[in-house]
Amino acid sequence: MHFILNLFFRALRKTINIIANKFDYLLCRLMFYVYGVKIGKFSTRGRPYLLIAANGKCFIGNNFAMNNTVSSNPIGFVQPCILFVDNGAKLEIGNNVGISQSSLICHTSIKIGNDVKIGGGVCIYDTDFHSLDPRLRRDKKLDLTNKQKKAVVIKDNVFIGAHSIILKGVIIGENSIVGAGSVVTKSIPDNEIWAGNPARKVKDVIL
Repeated sequence: MHFILNLFFRALRKTINIIANKFDYLLCRLMFYVYGVKIGKFSTRGRPYLLIAANGKCFIGNNFAMNNTVSSNPIGFVQPCILFVDNGAKLEIGNNVGISQSSLICHTSIKIGNDVKIGGGVCIYDTDFHSLDPRLRRDKKLDLTNKQKKAVVIKDNVFIGAHSIILKGVIIGENSIVGAGSVVTKSIPDNEIWAGNPARKVKDVIL
């Protein structure tokens, strides 16, 4: 009896997921169209949180894959992917890029190359969000207008481990790997593995 119920539950869940995935895809396609996102072929599990300002630009290549739900990538981070592009900013994502429950917060420029894997709960920020001067932070307007912004570049074949944070001005070189839970505050050369808080070189990638 238990075996039969287990089979029935699995079949029911699979059927529900198939229907939900088709609906999510259509809704995502509509969201991308409304926000003027230029995107190629993509797949999605669940729906992202998408906010593109009127003067922001977002370009996404082919074979883009998103996991936005717990069931699509159950690694302990519960949120949809967040794609935020501010006025005058540009978010560019290459071909064959996969992301899971990650936040790409673009206030000036984030450029992601081809064949990049971005793990669950990763946050990529190209801004400090607030001024570093405590006197300016007392005034909301001065605080926001004096925040620092600097482009982030993630080159081809990079793998960013779950729960990592990539901060403004960082360039991650080709084939490099960022260990899970790292905070990356400075640029990483090609073909290196970095980890920690702040992230430091661990060893070279063996090709």
